[in-house]
Amino acid sequence: ICRMQQDHVGRRCNFPLNVCLNFSSKEYPNSPSDEVSKQEALTILNQAEEIGLVHTVSNVMKGIGYVCNCCSCCCAVLRGIIDWGIKETVAYANYYAVIDPEECNGCGICVERCQVNAISENDGVAVVNREQCIGCGLCVTGCPSDVPELHRKSETETIHPPADFKTWEYERLRNRGLSK
Repeated sequence: ICRMQQDHVGRRCNFPLNVCLNFSSKEYPNSPSDEVSKQEALTILNQAEEIGLVHTVSNVMKGIGYVCNCCSCCCAVLRGIIDWGIKETVAYANYYAVIDPEECNGCGICVERCQVNAISENDGVAVVNREQCIGCGLCVTGCPSDVPELHRKSETETIHPPADFKTWEYERLRNRGLSK
């Protein structure tokens, strides 16, 4: 939906539509024509990863409803991080990227793939801004030299997902100062 919305105001990317997935526990007698099988869903996720889209989820313990495959120029959640500095817009992964400067050849692929501008080039090698990194792993899956790694955050930094969607939405409003 984000890329479709951006099509009306001047989209800046060429990423495909129809790569986000919604889940439902209900069976519909007249299934929509865009219903996909489990294997088709896995294929969509693999293709989205390959082209450099970030998998985002509602990240709740119960009732996961979607997996979006996001770009930072269209996705409202990633734009919240990039354009407006709203760090609590998305539940970050409990990982962060690390790039060994001794191993990095400076090809720049990880810089291009990072949707949240957490990786930059400095003196010919990639450098990760850990504060900006959401732990999506696009740098890891895109590096032809297998240099980037994801490291698990310490227990004190670990984010524990809320119980359900309602709680998650409330926490997001509270983090923005819109609710007590």
